[in-house]
Amino acid sequence: MAEATTAEFHELVLEVEFDPVGDAGSYTRVCGITDLNINRTNNTDTAEVPDCADESKPHHIKRSVRSQDVTISGTGVWALSSHQDMMDWFATGKTLNVRVTNAKVTASGASGDTETETIPMILSTLNNARTKGQVVSAEISLEQNGSVTRGEIA
Repeated sequence: MAEATTAEFHELVLEVEFDPVGDAGSYTRVCGITDLNINRTNNTDTAEVPDCADESKPHHIKRSVRSQDVTISGTGVWALSSHQDMMDWFATGKTLNVRVTNAKVTASGASGDTETETIPMILSTLNNARTKGQVVSAEISLEQNGSVTRGEIA
C-alpha cells in the first residue's frame, strides 16, 4: 500500500495584499488564524429536458455551471500584529487581493500544478470574543468579489 502524500498545517497559507497601491504585490500572512476553511462552489442551473419520442417518460436533468464562488472562513487568536490591518480592512469595506498558497505543491508539485489562488475578497465578518483565562479569539469570513487567478508551477 502506498501512503498518500499530504500537506501539513503550516503549508496552507493565507495572505492579504493590505496595501495594493503603495506596496502592490506584497502579501502579509494573517497571523493568529489557526483554523482555516476554503470553500469553492460551482453555482449550477438545472433544466428538465423531455423525451420527445415519449413525453410520458420522466424528464432528464441537464445542469450547467452558472458561476463560481470562493469563500474563506477562519478562527483562531487575535494577534496584535494583524490587528490594525484587519480593523482597517473591515472599516473601509474595500476589496483586497487574498492569496492562498499550498506550499507542499510549490515544493513537490509538477509543472502546471496550481500552487496559488489570488482572489479579490471582501472581509464580510470580523468577530472577537473573550473568555476568562483565555486569550482573545478571532473569527473571520471572506467573500469573493471578482475573478480568481490561479498561479501554476512553471
